[in-house]
Amino acid sequence: MLKYAILGLLHYTDMHGYRIKEHIEQNFGHMWSINYGQIYPNLKKLSNDGLIRMTEIVQNAEKGPPRKLYSITEKGKEAFGQWLETSPEKAMLLRDPFLMKFVFFGFGNAKRSLEIIDEQINRYTNDLARRKNNLKRWESSGTYVRLTAELGANLNEMFLTWLKHSKKEIMAHEAKIAHEKAETQTKKVA
Repeated sequence: MLKYAILGLLHYTDMHGYRIKEHIEQNFGHMWSINYGQIYPNLKKLSNDGLIRMTEIVQNAEKGPPRKLYSITEKGKEAFGQWLETSPEKAMLLRDPFLMKFVFFGFGNAKRSLEIIDEQINRYTNDLARRKNNLKRWESSGTYVRLTAELGANLNEMFLTWLKHSKKEIMAHEAKIAHEKAETQTKKVA
């Protein structure tokens, strides 16, 4: 999948590997996440396959090695076009380490679980503000890009709503348990 994301981004403009990773994280983070360990081997393979071309740019003002700028080739555009015409392999899959923990919060410390939920609420609140800000920028990038950006914002908003609902329900559940414990203690004393 990353191969085609790179080819798609290079349709817009030539990019450095760092910028490709940054762009995917900032604008498509709701679809998947990547790391540098994935970017550069993919760029090398795409280059070896003749799908992209790498040009070294000497940095006059900065010290260090030349920067590598990647651009898509005609062969890359053809491969990308063929990929666009195939049906997606799988339905949407949501992989989130937080959700894996959330499932098992009932076995842990409720106070800490609520703190982690608050952290997620803060994260998704900040992400939503950034996504809504980006929506304005993506409006001029074409229908498909704008609609995908809208999906990211909508998913973010939906998850934020779910987190707030979950927190409220968990707090009510914990209050009920505390109340029942207090009643049991009162009955033992009486």
